[in-house]
Amino acid sequence: MARAEKTGGGRQSGVIPCLTGNMVYSLIRLGYLDDPRVQAGIDWINNYQRFDDGEGALRGWPYDKYVMCFGKHSCHMGVAKSLKALAEIPKEKRDSKTRATIENGAEYFLKHHNHKRSHDLSRVSKPGWLHFGFPLMYQTDVLEVFGVLAKLGYRDERMQEAVDLVISKQDAQGRWKLESTFNGRFQTNIERKGESSKWITLNALKALKRYYG
Repeated sequence: MARAEKTGGGRQSGVIPCLTGNMVYSLIRLGYLDDPRVQAGIDWINNYQRFDDGEGALRGWPYDKYVMCFGKHSCHMGVAKSLKALAEIPKEKRDSKTRATIENGAEYFLKHHNHKRSHDLSRVSKPGWLHFGFPLMYQTDVLEVFGVLAKLGYRDERMQEAVDLVISKQDAQGRWKLESTFNGRFQTNIERKGESSKWITLNALKALKRYYG
């Protein structure tokens, strides 16, 4: 988050859903769940993350500033990263607000059959989401969303298209390829596009095991 000159803290104008979700997810994974700053991030997700599906834009901060995140239709990536973060909270530590946000986020994706346009399920929201990548940064894909839903314990017929897509990409050696990459924008490259990926394979196997387990 950008630093505010007067207060020395983060600027509210710099808060966006995908970044908040990614940071909360990472810090929980690193063992900082109980840190008050991480708890503040969780509270932000619970209080401000929206799952609008064309019902109309909300008003006030932060919705007015970032229409692309909260406008007529919520940003798919923002919802994905927020739900991914909350999925890392152990069940016994999820309060009622967190449980409600998880339910709303999951239903948002189920309504979209993971990656489709909810108002026209014959169309993919963004073709790029069909190509699996690692790391995804602010982006998402079918595998990430399916993996989060499976981690949360969802078994819903509306997930079947995502399940079929993930399975269809497994090769004869039981591996998955890196199809999308940010290589060239990091200090070092992570695997090679078009080749078997340890990370994609690991994530796909974990998601499928949770779903069928």
